[in-house]
Amino acid sequence: MTSSATAQRSTVRAGDPRLAADLRRILDTTGPDVSVAEFDRVVAGVDASHVLLTPTAVVTPRNIDQVAAVFRFAADTGLGVTLRSGGTSLSGQAAGEGILLDTRTAFRRVQPEAGGERVRVQPGATVRQVNARLVRHGRKLGPDPASEIAATIGGVIANNSSGMACGTHHNSYRTLASLTFALPSGTIVDTSRPDADERLAVAEPELHAGLARLRDVLRGRADLRAEIERQYRGKNTMGYGLNSFLDFTEPVEILAHLLVGSEGTLGFVAEAVFRTVPISSSIATALLVFPNLEAATGILPMLVETGAATLELMDAASLRVIQADPAASGIIDDLAIDGHAALLVEYHGSDDADLAEQLDCAGASLAAAGAPGLDVTRDPKERARLWHLRKGLYAAIAGARRPGTTALLEDIAVPVEQLAATCAALQDLFERHGYADAVIFGHAKDGNIHFLLTEDFTDEGAVARQERFTEELVELVLGAGGTLKAEHGTGRIMAPFVERQFGTELYAVMREVKALCDPGGVLNPGVLLTDSPTAHLEHLKLTPQVEAEVDRCVECGYCEPVCPSKDVTITPRQRIAVRRARTAARAVGDTALDARLAAAEAYASVETCAADGMCQTACPVLINTGDLVRRLREQDANAPTRTIAAGLASGWGAVSRGASLALTAAKVVPPVASAASAVGRAVLGDDVVPRWTSDLPRGGVKRAHRSPASGDVVFFSACVGSMFGPAEGSIGAAASFRLLCERAGVALVTPVGIDGLCCGTPWKSKGLATGYRTAIEKSVQALLAASDGGRLPIVCDNSSCTEGLVHALENVGELDGAPVSLRIVDAVDFAVEHLLPALDIREQLESLALHPTCSSTRLGSNDHLRELANAVAVDAVVPDAWGCCAFAGDRGMLHPELTASATAAEAAELSERDFDAHASCNRTCEIGMTRATGAPYVHILELLERATR
Repeated sequence: MTSSATAQRSTVRAGDPRLAADLRRILDTTGPDVSVAEFDRVVAGVDASHVLLTPTAVVTPRNIDQVAAVFRFAADTGLGVTLRSGGTSLSGQAAGEGILLDTRTAFRRVQPEAGGERVRVQPGATVRQVNARLVRHGRKLGPDPASEIAATIGGVIANNSSGMACGTHHNSYRTLASLTFALPSGTIVDTSRPDADERLAVAEPELHAGLARLRDVLRGRADLRAEIERQYRGKNTMGYGLNSFLDFTEPVEILAHLLVGSEGTLGFVAEAVFRTVPISSSIATALLVFPNLEAATGILPMLVETGAATLELMDAASLRVIQADPAASGIIDDLAIDGHAALLVEYHGSDDADLAEQLDCAGASLAAAGAPGLDVTRDPKERARLWHLRKGLYAAIAGARRPGTTALLEDIAVPVEQLAATCAALQDLFERHGYADAVIFGHAKDGNIHFLLTEDFTDEGAVARQERFTEELVELVLGAGGTLKAEHGTGRIMAPFVERQFGTELYAVMREVKALCDPGGVLNPGVLLTDSPTAHLEHLKLTPQVEAEVDRCVECGYCEPVCPSKDVTITPRQRIAVRRARTAARAVGDTALDARLAAAEAYASVETCAADGMCQTACPVLINTGDLVRRLREQDANAPTRTIAAGLASGWGAVSRGASLALTAAKVVPPVASAASAVGRAVLGDDVVPRWTSDLPRGGVKRAHRSPASGDVVFFSACVGSMFGPAEGSIGAAASFRLLCERAGVALVTPVGIDGLCCGTPWKSKGLATGYRTAIEKSVQALLAASDGGRLPIVCDNSSCTEGLVHALENVGELDGAPVSLRIVDAVDFAVEHLLPALDIREQLESLALHPTCSSTRLGSNDHLRELANAVAVDAVVPDAWGCCAFAGDRGMLHPELTASATAAEAAELSERDFDAHASCNRTCEIGMTRATGAPYVHILELLERATR
């Protein structure tokens, strides 16, 4: 780095508005794409590693040219640049002190090509999102990391991700077809062009010539060539992929494959084309339990020989976490765990005969070895349950750690025949260094295991203990002929040990690769290569105790792809990061910082959280950040607000009718309604007064009490259907359900006082505890009476209200000293199980766009929702970009920007073709999706009613 660049760096301060102005100028933007705000920098710097660094500025580029411009700017100012696509980043490679380039928002395109045999992807798309587009072609990506729900393509390339089944044959490096990337100089390279190598030679002559020279040196030295081949005989993500110099001849291809696994230190990958792999048609999965870890690892070489596609190892501590997971019910419930270990084994066949042959071979081998039998399942749901346990294991284990401790996940690989001895030696290391809670699991087929430690770095001697442990670990792994990083990337955690693993000469080659590509040391300084022998002990993350949800979080980021506010404000992981940062500030007496973060938290964290619980569906430790947000809203609610809310709960019938009449009146005089809502928002606040817009429907009809002499079902029609009328020309969910029940011969009972009843969600979502308790107790009492003490099931026609009733029962617990037991069923589930078999489908639609909801997802109703859709339409489509619409009751009217952001991708996908109808299962979600797409959404029951007339 030049002395002038160093001087310029010294003038740049965190939060400097001049830096923001300069960045906006080079990006030609005036928007929020650049931020030096303290709040934004705090929430952006967090990843799942045990490293914590806060960037100087956060930039969200919109295209590769903007990335190149930032690279050039950084080189001129001496600022480092960290590229961020996902942020699971277990080795500390996604955090830095300079400019953080967040490439997740604008780089999400996924385009299958050649019938799915190839796929063109951008770095912000997750592995799961890409595979969702490929499944219709019977294909998938080669890399299959356990963190597929959160792992982005940018991270997959940056770390040369592999995973559970792909090994080294189908990892990122082996399946890459072409790359489009920007170098630190700003040069953009597209390796798919026939003249890509010539273009690189012209644009970057020193780089091109230097790569060719290194290629020739390495190929010309038999000893260096042999060492490279030894290093890469299995999984290895330490340092740069020097095997590129042996596997490819053209410098442009060498460079492209050096970028794989380079952890953002050589360039920015804007787009990649991967060769995909076929999805096996016949798959069988089994969980084999062994009396101890030695027995499980000892049998591995034999199982590898049987051709197992995956062999996932889990030690006793892992099994205890699994046993405590409600999703694992019935799997190992009866096992008294005492030193046990297990292997999750899977076989993939090209057809049933091939699979049967593999299973016979495996069974015979296991029997000969005196091992447990192979009790396989081919049921997709049971297989998914087993894999759910393994894929969420890291976060689940880390989430069960002692509050206040930091989780450290290491990732090593040794030859399979050395794995048993290595695991035994690891356990000895854990015991000698006082890591009694350490856990071992991983991809045993490849000799690749992960182990997790927990440490409180505020304890005296903790850092020194970690230093001693790491030194012995390095000696153990390298002594076994292994690698210190197999798939999680070198990062900051193992950067000091790259030279020890590769030797002085090969390490010098890596240094030269970095100097050729990034002579100014701009990209991700300190990652992968470092001058600091103690880099792995610097910038260690502290995790102060805060709140229940916060303390369990390991910041893995699994929640982020499903969060509806991710592109408009922040994500659940970042909401938790704010809570930790505020606690840390208070701990050192920095009340000013705490106050500044609190001020920004009000809108970004509290007001724009949909509190939809989707984060919990993705979280391995079942954290619902919405619960945290609701508590914060309750704390912010003043006494008059709470009193008024409780009164509204008591007189809910009048309130709901008033809302209905107001919506109808607004349709008559829209300018007046729009002006009135604008004035109210200006006076009382955006988070108090909803914004009226012309796309809102008229008011609905009053819910009427109907009680026949006897009935089969209690019908709890939702109050949102009485507030918001149906779409133009439709009859609404409640009327449709009644007609369907009449045709199917099902008699309905409605509770007394139905028009004044509510599931309580409006109060719960705002943290108004007294009003919530009033509403749910009144409803539960009425439902008890209507259902004959719980004898009859209770059906609700709005998925969020069904979920609300379920939670109401959980929160009421008992009434008058007696436990409450009621069966709550969503109308979608009831229609499939009890109505559809008794109905005749007379006419089907040709096509239907279907929008599941956050509540139908959490209720487990989506399969039934799809079944109804398939009954009423020949082609029922759930968009690949489907997600929570974030209308969230009135949240979409309070903060329309939240719903607009949450629905943008789904609306864009739906605009690519025409549909005969659009449906969902929740009235406010229907309104939100109508607003997003311009197409009228109705309840799926309305379409079923039309199809059975």
